[in-house]
Amino acid sequence: MKPSRRRFLRGAGAAAALPALSQFARAQSYPARPVHLIVAFPAGSAPDTVARLVAQHLSKRLGQQFVVENKPGAASNIGTEYVAKAEPDGYTILMPVSSNTVNAALYRNLKFDFTRDIAPIAGIARTAFAITVPASFPPRTLSEFIAYLKADPGKVNMGSAGIGGVQHVSGELFQLMTGTKMLHVPYRSDFMPDLIAGQVQVVWVPVAQALPLVREGRLRALAVTTRQRVATLPDVPAIDELVSG
Repeated sequence: MKPSRRRFLRGAGAAAALPALSQFARAQSYPARPVHLIVAFPAGSAPDTVARLVAQHLSKRLGQQFVVENKPGAASNIGTEYVAKAEPDGYTILMPVSSNTVNAALYRNLKFDFTRDIAPIAGIARTAFAITVPASFPPRTLSEFIAYLKADPGKVNMGSAGIGGVQHVSGELFQLMTGTKMLHVPYRSDFMPDLIAGQVQVVWVPVAQALPLVREGRLRALAVTTRQRVATLPDVPAIDELVSG
């Protein structure tokens, strides 16, 4: 069954994974030294926030330090390759995201095979994204935003955490579904300062990351990428209410 365009615009998952064929689970003394938790996105991003919460909990629970390391770039491929090539001993763990599921189709020269070289060990989080714009941006609703894009094709900058990532793919599918055109601006570092300042005018931001700034009035959420509205943003419509595809 082929996934519909709507389903691509909905939630994204996060999990913990490590180099395949690891034998660490058999070792009764694990962990005997610090464990490195690799995040393939910059500090302050949603995956980074989740990883730091997980690392704090595991450090306390297992009595050994879990160290978060950020290795951003290439829509998570840099950090993923680092983990895929690490010793399969359980001391280098990846925090993968939905981007990992599509990168194999978008990048032809990857130096790793995600399904072969990485073994999943735990599901951790799932989140919706919010179509987020600066508070100063003229459109105040998703309908106004679509009309704005159609009036000025190619003049709105759409930020993302990298080419082929969930944010990029979601934005491209949105354009196909609405007959609009934006200029994609991929980031290796944190895009949030430029979004707040209006250097980029829209980003598909994980709800947990966008929520504080939306509540402070620094950003505006136009829609969430779920079938129904989310409890934390009850006044923000779900994209299914306004866009069909």
